[in-house]
Amino acid sequence: MRKKAVLNVLFVCTGNSARSIMAEALLNALGGGRFRAFSAGSHPKGRIHPVALETLARNRIDTAGLGSKDWTEFTRSRAPRMDFVITLCDAAAGEPCPAFPGRFVRAHWGLPDPAAVDGSEQAEQAAFRDALSVLRRRIQRFTDLPFASLDRPVLESEVRAIGE
Repeated sequence: MRKKAVLNVLFVCTGNSARSIMAEALLNALGGGRFRAFSAGSHPKGRIHPVALETLARNRIDTAGLGSKDWTEFTRSRAPRMDFVITLCDAAAGEPCPAFPGRFVRAHWGLPDPAAVDGSEQAEQAAFRDALSVLRRRIQRFTDLPFASLDRPVLESEVRAIGE
């Protein structure tokens, strides 16, 4: 892995309204300044699910600057170069990614969509809490990796294993 001060990570879902937004906020909060997280969607909804924002706020995770955006935003010439692109939903994982600039590690960390829960308000809140809990564990494992000492094939394997 190339050594640089801050590693850029893009979390991708189809709608970019819940899972990828929560992952972006979590990594920015837990990454200790070593990471810069972003999120995007292949077919963004254009808004963040309100329960995602409530769940993050309840857990004292900063939501400033979050927004639902199209993944092509990260293909532009002025876009930051990604070191990692991580899909969180099976639909986005199955879609061909746009040509992001640079060489990055791609991984899939599949996670059920909490926004798709059909039920009571309590069931919906529980789904978002569960998603945040899974993301927190995965992101903690990610941030704990010894990036500087792993060669690229091992790093790719380790990052992919987090989602299994």
